[in-house]
Amino acid sequence: MSSALETTLAEVQSIVSSGLDCAGTVRVLRLLGESHFTLELLQETKLYSEYLPKAAEHPFTEEQRCLHFLWDVFEKLPMSLSESFAIPFRRLIARHLFQRCGKNFISERNVIFNFGQNIAVGDDVFFNAGVYLDSKGGITLGNFVCLTEDVKIFTHTHSESDHAIRTYQPVVVKDFAKIYTRAIILPGVTIGEQAIVASDSMVHHDVPPNAVVAGIPAKVVRERKTEGRHGKELDQIWLYNGAFQDE
Repeated sequence: MSSALETTLAEVQSIVSSGLDCAGTVRVLRLLGESHFTLELLQETKLYSEYLPKAAEHPFTEEQRCLHFLWDVFEKLPMSLSESFAIPFRRLIARHLFQRCGKNFISERNVIFNFGQNIAVGDDVFFNAGVYLDSKGGITLGNFVCLTEDVKIFTHTHSESDHAIRTYQPVVVKDFAKIYTRAIILPGVTIGEQAIVASDSMVHHDVPPNAVVAGIPAKVVRERKTEGRHGKELDQIWLYNGAFQDE
């Protein structure tokens, strides 16, 4: 990262770490090159998630609202195209917004979630582009979990007879599990340690450890080919030369 970007990130970190409010958010926007969004506009802004029943039960704090806003608006700004800045920036926001965010968190572009405060991630977790997390019911991801492009996780359902009746169930993905492109994980599912969910699968039952599941609905097709490796021996390094996994 260039010295200019390092300076900008340090200034953003100072503002966010002091307890983010609307005025601080506007200062961060200016640092990111956005000069049109005023304090008055931000104070009048409501997030989509604030129109959901879960937000009525557990209202956003001002800090949570501002962190969510920065996460979403960042993807609309040119600065988001600089990976050397974008990955540390998203990591910074996640550390203050998520219920828990372990070391070496990496998130690519256009990752969407509705309640960041209901997401807990371990160390070395990776989100590829386009991941969608419906986190109303809670999502817990273990260490070295990978969600690849366009993975979707859902934690709530609606009654067929009355759309206003909702059921919330948490999703848990355990250590070293990998979920591949466009897979869908439904409410209440636990993905076992070192399991793999194949692309385009829909998972509605728990997945055993070390299993590979595929299909709609997903079924166990075989065991993961670990060649006797376990945990960190699997070398789940997400970017070339372990970039951004050096904490």
